[in-house]
Formats: sequence, structure tokens, C-alpha cells
Amino acid sequence: MRMDTENTIWAVKFSSKASRQKAKLPPNIDDILAALVTDLALKGPAQPKWKNYGQLSGKKGEYHHCHLNAGRPTYVVVWQVFSRQVRVMEVRFVGTHEKVNYDRFK
Repeated sequence: MRMDTENTIWAVKFSSKASRQKAKLPPNIDDILAALVTDLALKGPAQPKWKNYGQLSGKKGEYHHCHLNAGRPTYVVVWQVFSRQVRVMEVRFVGTHEKVNYDRFK
């Protein structure tokens, strides 16, 4: 039996650290994050329509990021693709731009 991968929804999980970070978000930013998670589940890891979206280059895996808002503070989300075949990704960081360390994802 062949699985139709075109219409398969992606599983989007949060790391334990990202879950704690999410709990501290202001309500309006949490709502924007929920919209991003919906887009990730329905459309996959590439999100070119989100502000400052980009794939992080490095050797530790496939990472992507975007900004949830403009202004100060700017909130950033970083997610990792664990498996394109099974369609699983995990949000690894959600917080202010000042606190993100992109080097840990490269």
C-alpha cells in the first residue's frame, strides 16, 4: 500500500526547552506562534511567506527559522526537521531575538 505523501500532515512537536519558552510568551505572540505551527503542519518546514524566514546552514541537521513579529522585542522561532519521510519536525527555540544563539543550530 502506497501512502499519499502530498496530503500528509507534518507532526510538529516542541522540545522541552521550547515548551517552557512558549509558556512565557505574551498572549498575542503565542497566537502568532499557533498560526505558524498550523502552517508548519499543513505546508511543511519551508515557510517563505513568514517574516525573515530562512534555512540555517550547518552540519547538525536541517534547521529553519523566522520572526513572529517586527519591532522590539522581536520574537524568533527555530525548528528542526527530524524526518522528511515520516514528516516530523520539532520547534527547538521560541523567544526574543536577543536570546537566540544560532551557533547551537549550526
